[in-house]
Amino acid sequence: MSKRQLFTLEFPVRCSPAILYEFLSTPAGLQEWFADKVDEWEGVYSFSWNGGKPDKAELLDLEQDKYVRFRWLHTDKHEYFEFRIEKTEISNQTILIVKDFAEKGEIKDQSQLWEYQIKELFHRLGS
Repeated sequence: MSKRQLFTLEFPVRCSPAILYEFLSTPAGLQEWFADKVDEWEGVYSFSWNGGKPDKAELLDLEQDKYVRFRWLHTDKHEYFEFRIEKTEISNQTILIVKDFAEKGEIKDQSQLWEYQIKELFHRLGS
């Protein structure tokens, strides 16, 4: 079995970090763009798509208006997915950075899936 690798995607976004953070860190915000249904109980988020069985992720860490890090319960302990919000120094533009793990041969497909999801997020943000 090949080892899964960390990959990073960056997306410029036209909204404030505070608004973006709400869409990345709360069940209501995540339900707007990431999954059809999102629930949270004691730091464990349940994500459901198309009425299927929920996929669960634990909230590992977060910092208000900066980042949110989750770990799918079915993956290795060192793997996670993260949404990080940064501002560029020169233009003061908000950048959304997505970090995730995938098999080397699946990084392109996984990146395309994230790009689709982020497009949905930007649509919801009006960005």
